[in-house]
Amino acid sequence: MMMQLPETPNQKNSLFNAMNRFIGAVNNMDQTIMVPSLLRDVPLDEERDMAPLKSDMDEGDMYSYYQLLKSIRSDIEWGVRCATADERRKESMKITRTHSSASTSSASSSSSSSSEEEDEEDEDLKKQFQFHLTGLQGVLSKLTQQANCLTKRYKKEIGIGGWGQ
Repeated sequence: MMMQLPETPNQKNSLFNAMNRFIGAVNNMDQTIMVPSLLRDVPLDEERDMAPLKSDMDEGDMYSYYQLLKSIRSDIEWGVRCATADERRKESMKITRTHSSASTSSASSSSSSSSEEEDEEDEDLKKQFQFHLTGLQGVLSKLTQQANCLTKRYKKEIGIGGWGQ
């Protein structure tokens, strides 16, 4: 379990803090929802706060989304499952074969052009990283909000904490 740390204003948009907020929201959800089976067959679209959940899951109930949020938390805390690692390894082998055949055909290029290409690749990697980091932070923010909505909805369904929240 990851401990929540206080965040400074400069760290508000850090990936670590986005993950920390998500894990905290799912932990709160998990501690609040004492009887997850009560979420079975409760549709996602009964409350406007849950509308974003419905767009992400075509069919399902609150229980399946509860399980999904817990699974994502587990993936963040413990890493992605082995099946995904096997898929990545296979994809990596394909990429390696493609790059090795391309590099043998371009071995005769000049060293000055390869230096320029490396600079372009470094810039491209930086842009790719920033793009994916921004996307991941956005997804984590939405998932955090949805875990909080699920917790609130559960409380409403069982009749606790619904006043003024």
